[in-house]
Amino acid sequence: MVNVRVFNILALVALALAANLVSPVRAYAVQNLDRIVAVVNDDVVLASELKDEMRDVRDQLHNRNVPVPPEDRLRRQVLERLVMMHLQLNEADKQGITVDDATLNAAVQHVADQNNMTLSQLRDAMASQGMDFADFRNRMRKEIKISRVRQKEVSQRVNVSSQEIDQFLQQQRAHGKGYEYHLRHILISIPEAASPSEVEAARKEADQIHKRVTAQGANFGAVAAARSDSQTALEGGDLGWREAGRLPTLFADRVPNMQVGEVSNVIRSPSGFHIIKLVDRRASERHVIEQTHVRHILIKTNAVVSDEDARNRLESLRRRIKAGESFEKLARANSDDSGSASQGGDLGWVNPGTMVPHFERVMKQLPKGDISQPFETRYGWHIVQVLGRRKHDATQEVERNKAANQIHQRKTEEQTEQWLRRLRDEAYVDYRLDQ
Repeated sequence: MVNVRVFNILALVALALAANLVSPVRAYAVQNLDRIVAVVNDDVVLASELKDEMRDVRDQLHNRNVPVPPEDRLRRQVLERLVMMHLQLNEADKQGITVDDATLNAAVQHVADQNNMTLSQLRDAMASQGMDFADFRNRMRKEIKISRVRQKEVSQRVNVSSQEIDQFLQQQRAHGKGYEYHLRHILISIPEAASPSEVEAARKEADQIHKRVTAQGANFGAVAAARSDSQTALEGGDLGWREAGRLPTLFADRVPNMQVGEVSNVIRSPSGFHIIKLVDRRASERHVIEQTHVRHILIKTNAVVSDEDARNRLESLRRRIKAGESFEKLARANSDDSGSASQGGDLGWVNPGTMVPHFERVMKQLPKGDISQPFETRYGWHIVQVLGRRKHDATQEVERNKAANQIHQRKTEEQTEQWLRRLRDEAYVDYRLDQ
């Protein structure tokens, strides 16, 4: 039987949701009586929920080779994570955000696909490790809701202009363009309207932590897991590999000048005090692709034109072209692709992955100058002719696309951090761990 480890499944769930929100899957313990460990507005966090989450966080930390913090600190960190999860779910409920079964089924199917399993095999593999499939689905539903409320509150409000991309690329050239950085991060947060005494207390704590991870040689990941207020605390503060453009704005000027293994000084921001460690750096690569110059004629099917009609018509056009008639003229007169028909069916130089898969396969296998047999895609029936192929250095285009994505992601992360802080500051939270 295939052994699916919890953390592998969850990494795939994170890909399926295009957001870094998923915490480990668990089989929730069924208990007739369960005490409350925190009140979150009109909601509650139960002891069984905390217990299950603690177990899974320990597994995560072991998998990342991060020492597990002392039990009391771990418990408070995990409880804070659960509080934030409940706050986000409550906000989603207020806004009427729901997740239908079709969306949930697609996400679960994606997990199975990425593990090269059927749904039945995935269910059996999880059961063999004591995980309840219904609980897994319920957890995924919650995480999709959180992803959607974040999308609504944050991502849709983030815009990236061409000027920002130009400035970003200029900064990259001056600050280590072509490199990626692996970082860990510790945040000691302060409330949005912090008093001078609160700020000073946070500064002293940050200074103490900085001394521990530098002069005293404490494990940075373990300290992050125990003390950091960042959303990545329970991953040992691991921010993963990031290109220069995805570095938080606060760190962008510092990281390229740091040595591998170096820990930064304490950095102040409106959200608190930060400490970062450069774990590693590596070079990025250039992007050379093979482009194909292609043209086509498209016949769409409808209530009048059947598949057979479309195919026969294209076979006739193919014979006429083979006999010497102009592809360009016939495309102008016959193609249902309004965008390319006026250009004689010319689609220009096409990058890999631009066309739908079947079109791409036919185009790739077709010798230069040949005309394909009629074939069908979701757009209708086509014949295709390849006019040329070339190697193209797409590094500049790739860099601009990456820059846009990285700026958008950076802005989204910064806006998300602010939104979560406001959500937390405005909430009523009553911890009852000691009761």
